[in-house]
Amino acid sequence: MAGSPTARRRRLSIELKKLRESSGFTCANVGTALDWSGSKVNRMETGTGRVQPSDVEALCRFYGVDGELREFLKSLARQAKTKGWWQAHGDGVPAWFSIYIGLEQDASTFRQYQCEFIPGLMQTPTYAAELHRATNQMSEEAIDRAVRVRMERQAKLQAVHAPDAWFVVHEGALRSVIGDRAVMREQLEKMLDMAELPSVTLQVLTFDAGRYPATGTFTMLGFPDPEDPDIVYRDGITDAIYLEGAEEVRAYTRAFDNLRAAAASPHHSATLIRSLLKEYTT
Repeated sequence: MAGSPTARRRRLSIELKKLRESSGFTCANVGTALDWSGSKVNRMETGTGRVQPSDVEALCRFYGVDGELREFLKSLARQAKTKGWWQAHGDGVPAWFSIYIGLEQDASTFRQYQCEFIPGLMQTPTYAAELHRATNQMSEEAIDRAVRVRMERQAKLQAVHAPDAWFVVHEGALRSVIGDRAVMREQLEKMLDMAELPSVTLQVLTFDAGRYPATGTFTMLGFPDPEDPDIVYRDGITDAIYLEGAEEVRAYTRAFDNLRAAAASPHHSATLIRSLLKEYTT
């Protein structure tokens, strides 16, 4: 079963939509039958509305579902109401980013292309704090909480069952000085350490890589249960988008494959990072 509350809510939404579609009803049909609005049913199936166990019970009776499946769905509804560890950090985690963290916690594969900054799961506390100061209107207390969350997220890459993580980072992100040279020196040293983890692959897309997809930064998350489809995540300053359509996911999968084909090998990427490290040291 999906672990984080966010992942449970997503699984519940997927299962409820499958039940409706296999029964041949529209959201409006179900809403009329249960004296709900069709939009309420839609919100349940898209994960944008809270689903109570009593709602699941009513839907299961309508669809003729009983036994273990009914209890499983009601259990998902109950567990989806709990809070994740990251939500205890208040305004250190914006609401739109909280959803992503919940999904990230359950991911078994992680693919990220980063063209502007060092990937969040590889950042040092100092680099992360400087980045927050530059891009967000946050108090120092909120920045401190945001950095703590980022550091806790990184622990997942060192866990026993760490996700298979693959990062492609544009050379420009390595050369863009965030903070000062000392901050960057510490940051590149950490990247090299992270690249040594058995679950991590790191490639640098160099300036002379030639032609490659101009996509902008994105992250792809894959999940251990085949019932949970992959998702593409892209964020901005105040919001984020989540792409789950099969065609969209395939397009980004092709883009990532092309990016890592154009990037330097992990060995040559580490060599490049070491050369930059020397530049920041002198």
